[in-house]
Amino acid sequence: MANASSTATIRPEEAAHFGTLAADWWDPKGSSAMLHRLNPVRLSFIRECVDAHWAGDSRSVRPLQGKRALDVGCGAGLLCEPLARLGAAVTGVDAARENVAVAAAHAAGGGLTIDYRCGDVAALGLQGFDLVTSMEVIEHVADKAAFLSALAGALAPGGLMVLSTPNRTARSRLLMVEAAERIGMVPRGTHHWDDFVTPEELAVLLAQAGLTMGEPRGIAWSPLKGLHLSGDLALNYIVTVTSA
Repeated sequence: MANASSTATIRPEEAAHFGTLAADWWDPKGSSAMLHRLNPVRLSFIRECVDAHWAGDSRSVRPLQGKRALDVGCGAGLLCEPLARLGAAVTGVDAARENVAVAAAHAAGGGLTIDYRCGDVAALGLQGFDLVTSMEVIEHVADKAAFLSALAGALAPGGLMVLSTPNRTARSRLLMVEAAERIGMVPRGTHHWDDFVTPEELAVLLAQAGLTMGEPRGIAWSPLKGLHLSGDLALNYIVTVTSA
């Protein structure tokens, strides 16, 4: 297992951008509306992979009971809260103090106990998590290798990691950056296409951190299905990761 690097991974301008969105993060029609649509797709994938990884009962309502989960780049807790409801003891880390404050207040309002931390995951020294997730985050960090090394350092032996990120393709540039920001589906300045990571690049970065990437699944969109898991990786993809 790789050790977490002390190299800073946070881009201050990215943290500031997402911090300005904190107040309406939980509004399904607000600036984070796309994340609300993505979340059920992510959760479906995570649940399937959790059951497979730990040979769990797919009918269980708390498959993560007794396990520790870490969500890095947690925003205002959109993924942390369902992970807690699935039974995990959850820690959420975000670079924006505004997001952490909103996340903590929302969890308390829902009667959930979630440990939220503000800071750079590479400097927090977190360890021993059975499940580590980081959704739509790696494309925003300053040092991708250091970031993945920090995630590797947080993962317990035999643990499971789940990552999702936009793919760097002509279609993602057109639809996720130019079109989506132009029509207001995502706030302007959210995506920088040059920072997107292809599955092949991610596999190499993970290997350098002592991790092995599973077969990626696409997150695609169609008029009939909306956002859904797919074999089409052109826009966005989600993967499982384990220690090499």
